[in-house]
Amino acid sequence: MKNVIVGIDKSKSFRIYLTITTGMVEEVRKIHETTPLSTAILGRVLTVTGLMGIMLKNEKDKVTVQFKGEGLAKEVLATANGKGEVKGYVSNSKLELPLKENGKLDVGGSLGIGELTVIKDIGLKEPYLGKIALVSGEIAEDLTAYFYISEQQNSSVNLGVMVGQDCSVTASGGMIIQMLPDYNEESVLALENMLEEMEPISKIIAEESLKSCGKDYLKNVLNRIFNNIDDEFKPEILDEKEIKWKCDCSKDRYYKGLMTLNKTDLTEMIEEDNGAEIVCQFCRKKYYFSKEELEQIRKEVGYDN
Repeated sequence: MKNVIVGIDKSKSFRIYLTITTGMVEEVRKIHETTPLSTAILGRVLTVTGLMGIMLKNEKDKVTVQFKGEGLAKEVLATANGKGEVKGYVSNSKLELPLKENGKLDVGGSLGIGELTVIKDIGLKEPYLGKIALVSGEIAEDLTAYFYISEQQNSSVNLGVMVGQDCSVTASGGMIIQMLPDYNEESVLALENMLEEMEPISKIIAEESLKSCGKDYLKNVLNRIFNNIDDEFKPEILDEKEIKWKCDCSKDRYYKGLMTLNKTDLTEMIEEDNGAEIVCQFCRKKYYFSKEELEQIRKEVGYDN
């Protein structure tokens, strides 16, 4: 199902990418068995990385977004391709911190002081790498700063994940607005006023979902966000795409990874552990390698010679 709208305003001043990722983030919550705080931080990073994947020119292009801090979350990483396929993980899936004074989950506090790194592999000899210090750890603010500092792109990033009392995801989504080269100066003020008055995007998604009984309501969310902006700056839909969870791990990939181990580590797995179990950090799928398979790997890389 298409869950991304790509649009441009009538004055051709800015481009918009809007998505609802409630189902995807709930799927990931179940895979990683995350606490509400871990769900919120991972859901935001997966959502924005998926949107950044959609923004790539080619389907095979890839983008990786990594948040690394001194806080309890430690690291949150997600990667996506141009087809909108995204995967990711949070190092600490059992995050728990007191709520902030406004009653919201303390996403920024879970990361603390740290860095945001963005890597784009777009088919060049070397991947593009951008890195900035975290502004707040709130994900959206950090990505807004990243686009301005590292890509010289005036942007606004808005993200939200709402978690219910049973810890399930009741609403999740995000929006990226990027100014175009020949933007109308008045559009900047119009957007600033709109964003200042805008309700949390997760609240909008949750309420519009109820009104639409869970059916296709992405356009309703778009219209509600831009309801009070001048008509000349209302967005028109250019395309509809999809962001979805997909892990491309396989036993063959881990087999090749084991071939890169040094002789000592490989021999230890064979003689002391009698095999190896590898758990994919993205999808938690387990792969078991028997003693005989490891001995075959040792033979293939020439350690038996």
